[in-house]
Amino acid sequence: MPASEPIEVTAPDLPGRTSASQLWSDVSFVHWRVDSATVAPLLPEGTRPDEYDGSSWVGLIGFGLSRATLFGSPPIPFFGDFAEINVRLYAVDGRGRRGVVFVTLEAARLAAVLGARAAFSLPYNWARTSLTNDGGSYRYASRRRAGATTFVVRPDAAPVVADPLADFLTARWALFVRSRGHTMYLRNTHESWRLMKASLESIDDSLVAAMGFPGVTDRAPDSVLFSPGVSTRFGGVSRL
Repeated sequence: MPASEPIEVTAPDLPGRTSASQLWSDVSFVHWRVDSATVAPLLPEGTRPDEYDGSSWVGLIGFGLSRATLFGSPPIPFFGDFAEINVRLYAVDGRGRRGVVFVTLEAARLAAVLGARAAFSLPYNWARTSLTNDGGSYRYASRRRAGATTFVVRPDAAPVVADPLADFLTARWALFVRSRGHTMYLRNTHESWRLMKASLESIDDSLVAAMGFPGVTDRAPDSVLFSPGVSTRFGGVSRL
């Protein structure tokens, strides 16, 4: 059965001041079903695993991040332009609000890593990341001592239409993060994803395993999607 509540496919209004903005390009979403009992200990207090079709999900997401701003600044050159790879989970709070929980965000710009950790307590880690396009196949790579991943995704021309699972995995307008002993809630907004069906051509991964999911990437993913990208804005942080 699907998620217990309908998914908001269109982003709700973002009240208040924009705290940050970013352009996300060439985004690949690779997802596997996982047991909720594995996910629950990794979630911030006050949230629980969000399920679809009786499963929790872990995502390996790769994209190019550019035109980053922070608290009204102009786009930050160099340090605001890098490939990012993240491992993420899906949670819901006691009020029924859905959000992403990042287990790790891998980025090549140390200043961006330190800034995101300081401003939002996000678990960014400094890694050697890259994104290349070879004949229509997108290769994402990240490497640091704690774990590495390289995966290649090839989108096809078929658009994703009326797919509730795709909505569940991508239409996420908030994140939860643990900060200074409290669970915080951070809203975001962007245009609706233009999603395409895609295939995972190859993967060599130890990062997902290192983040608490050993063996998951040894099996075929349960969902692979691609989007050309979106421009996103983040609002203020509030306590759960």
